[in-house]
Amino acid sequence: MSSPLLQSDCPALKLIARGKVRDLYEVDATSLLFVATDRVSAFDVVMKNGIPDKGKILTQLSVFWFGLLADVLPSHLITADIDAMPPSVQQYRGQLAGRSLLVRKLTILPIEAIVRGYITGSGWAEYQRKGTVSDIPLPAGLQQCQALATPLFTPSTKAEIGQHDENIHPDKVKEMIGAELTDKVAATAIALYQKAASYARERGIIIVDTKFEFGIDAQGQLTIADEVLTPDSSRFWPLDAYAVGREQESFDKQFVRNYLLDNNFDKQTSVALPDHVIRDTLSKYIDVYTRLTGQQPEL
Repeated sequence: MSSPLLQSDCPALKLIARGKVRDLYEVDATSLLFVATDRVSAFDVVMKNGIPDKGKILTQLSVFWFGLLADVLPSHLITADIDAMPPSVQQYRGQLAGRSLLVRKLTILPIEAIVRGYITGSGWAEYQRKGTVSDIPLPAGLQQCQALATPLFTPSTKAEIGQHDENIHPDKVKEMIGAELTDKVAATAIALYQKAASYARERGIIIVDTKFEFGIDAQGQLTIADEVLTPDSSRFWPLDAYAVGREQESFDKQFVRNYLLDNNFDKQTSVALPDHVIRDTLSKYIDVYTRLTGQQPEL
């Protein structure tokens, strides 16, 4: 495996932020550069080591989905082609090629728009306690990993690095951004999920749940931001191995989460992942990319 890129270094560009995975730079008055590093986070904690080329897979898969979902909602993407980016960006080609998006500036909404098609993870844990997900009542008698009758919009807050996202009721979002925009975000997120889930199912993959980020562009239009439908932001299960009532095999970051939980991870302290976890996670990311797009990622 190649060495992972844990942090980009582009001194001619203005660094805006370093997130759990992405570094964000200002390019000019109207555009930003999103750089997907090979950092890996779980339970909102960034691990000490990364997964080589993970950022390239995330970037290329997001570009694929931006194109497929453009008829539902446009994205912030200007280009992912390093040759089409300004010279100020091209000078860092060695770091940035294949893992960068030149995007339009947006006013980003302060929530993560999570859509759940199945009951698992933190949703299953909450349901077992009190019969709800994000305090939304669900029918009694649901089983672990069962499909929901209709996809559920279960938003969360956005956590700073080292903090944890908090699931919130949609009514709380209405207090934050207004009822009309909340309703539009919810309907759009579900429509995006449904189109993607239908496409993926035909290719043997269940999209269990995912999170979208949205912004408002200069014309006041709702727009998809950040990444979309990657193994970092979604749960993917193989359709041919799916069965209700138990944990599922996965193509996503759940493999990392399971390793950490099996080793008494405290959900606060960064640790180094062993080589076999890194190799197996990368293999899963490549596998899901190939199944969804019909092509190998350019690494």
